[in-house]
Amino acid sequence: MPAYEVSNHARAGSESRHNLIYWRYGDYVGIGPGAHGRVTIEGVKWGTEQFSNPRRWMDAEAAGNPEKPRVALSRQDQAEEFLLMGLRLSGGISLERYQALAGTSLEGPALRHLVDIRMIERKGDNISVSNQGVMVLNAVLAELVADQ
Repeated sequence: MPAYEVSNHARAGSESRHNLIYWRYGDYVGIGPGAHGRVTIEGVKWGTEQFSNPRRWMDAEAAGNPEKPRVALSRQDQAEEFLLMGLRLSGGISLERYQALAGTSLEGPALRHLVDIRMIERKGDNISVSNQGVMVLNAVLAELVADQ
């Protein structure tokens, strides 16, 4: 079966829809002790987190709010999360979406270098990690993040 994500394989059309939400940087709600989420409310992306201790979570749930205070994610945080999650996918990410999130382009010395040494493949607006790059994905991601 082909890999559609660094550590997941499936036939076309049988990919985990649940996990694709995370990797495509969609919104999701975390429910239960220790769960976290990302939700967009009135154009603002929020990070949510539930209390991790089950007893504390149950007490907070009984009081009506098991969620820790929400955190508004900065444009840079959103872009970084999108980059880190999206480049795990064999289909990669859209540079245009990255720029819309970050407010700046991903174009720079690190991306050019990674394309030149064939760790990243570029097709128009899309970049993805090559077969060689997947083997050292954390290093590829670290280089891109450090350049931002």
